[in-house]
Amino acid sequence: MIPSLSTSLRKYIAEFIGTFTLVFIAAGSNAVDHISHGILGLTGMAIATGVTVMVMIYAIGHISGAHINPAVTIAMSVTGKMGTRDSFAYIISQVAGACAASFMLMEMFPSAVGSVHLGATSLGTNISPAAGMVIEAILTFLLVFTIFGVAVDSRSPPGLAGFTIGAFVLLAILIGGPVTGASMNPARSFGPALMAGYWTDHLVYWIGPIIGGIVAALVYDNVFISDAVVEERGDAVGDGV
Repeated sequence: MIPSLSTSLRKYIAEFIGTFTLVFIAAGSNAVDHISHGILGLTGMAIATGVTVMVMIYAIGHISGAHINPAVTIAMSVTGKMGTRDSFAYIISQVAGACAASFMLMEMFPSAVGSVHLGATSLGTNISPAAGMVIEAILTFLLVFTIFGVAVDSRSPPGLAGFTIGAFVLLAILIGGPVTGASMNPARSFGPALMAGYWTDHLVYWIGPIIGGIVAALVYDNVFISDAVVEERGDAVGDGV
């Protein structure tokens, strides 16, 4: 009989599995698209990734919050919604899941290593690293802002987080895919890059998403959530004066 696992360990395992699934499908769709000579296309890859994010939110959201993204975890940490130890453990779990998925893809699709770098994200033609960083920051800002709006804010309609966040990821890939790959997720970029040995402009996919996620979290937490708390408690505060 398997001994009972701690709540924290369950969360870390869930983040590993969730990120494994995301990278296996998102990066794997690139490999399949190459092998099938473009049968999926950008739209197919965007749908595959967006739906995977949606499914994982519903599958493990009640266990770990379904961050499956270091930029999201860091955003939660800087706004005090999770502790430093859990934050580090989440990020390690996410990166490990991404690497495990990429290793499996490398074994399944060896031809994709040299052709599409196992689905590692890369900048489009004539897109500079600085421009790519800004694009990734903007896309991740919008992603994290959406997450805070539909999953963190207690006033949001229940049950819609997975669909809404997945839909945003789908749309972001349709817009940003041709220019940066629309990673919005350092782990998603790191796993394939490590296995394929493809590090061109890799820092873009850490710096941009982390900055964008932190700014979004601070804006939502201080402008919208704080205001809501003040409004909800306004009468009580007045009575106490």
